[in-house]
Amino acid sequence: MADDTAPDDTGPGEQRPRAERRWAASACVLVSMSVPFLLPGHYGPGTDWFIPWFFPTIQGVALLALVIADPGRIDRPGPWVRGLSLALVATIAAGAAWGSARLVWDLLHGSPQTTNALELLVSGALVWIQTIIAFAFLYWELDNGGPVNRHLHPREYTDLAFPQQLNPELAAPGWRPVFFDYLYLGLNNATAFSPTDVLPLARWAKLAMAVQSMLSIVILSLVVANAVNLLG
Repeated sequence: MADDTAPDDTGPGEQRPRAERRWAASACVLVSMSVPFLLPGHYGPGTDWFIPWFFPTIQGVALLALVIADPGRIDRPGPWVRGLSLALVATIAAGAAWGSARLVWDLLHGSPQTTNALELLVSGALVWIQTIIAFAFLYWELDNGGPVNRHLHPREYTDLAFPQQLNPELAAPGWRPVFFDYLYLGLNNATAFSPTDVLPLARWAKLAMAVQSMLSIVILSLVVANAVNLLG
């Protein structure tokens, strides 16, 4: 597989790093789609007034449309492609929010689904992973206008500052973050509960990282505390 940071010719005398591939983001969409089916039915977005496969279906349709509209590398501008990308991120975030809210509610108020330690740990891990994926997509899609804008119209001032941007000597010329970098950011923020190597500069980024840290603290502390209590 070719290096995503390797330059390609865009015209006489011009060079631009290649746009990133879609495979990593697509794989995470598939993981997000599978989480509701792995969770106990009570936590799935469908037991009350949604059908159980509502969010996974929308995510699958949006992903398929994006692959058709912008196959291979993510480099096609346009309001329709941008709208599909934002809709995909919104449904991933909505599914994660639903699972997190139901899990926290049951842990605080008691529920038959939280009386088995192993089931509780598995459910908590799946919901936690889903929130990491949701925030990774949020960072990826909002940072400097999304992957297409970062490729075609890189900004001088970034929303999220990666080490390679703060110190250009750490990377090849023209380096730009790809989805895996934002997934790593989401994982770090969910475990360290604070910025580690990536600094939020824009206000929306600071707010998003603060919300993710607080949500991660709540999920992990409640799940672990209740599991320890059940095992004890």
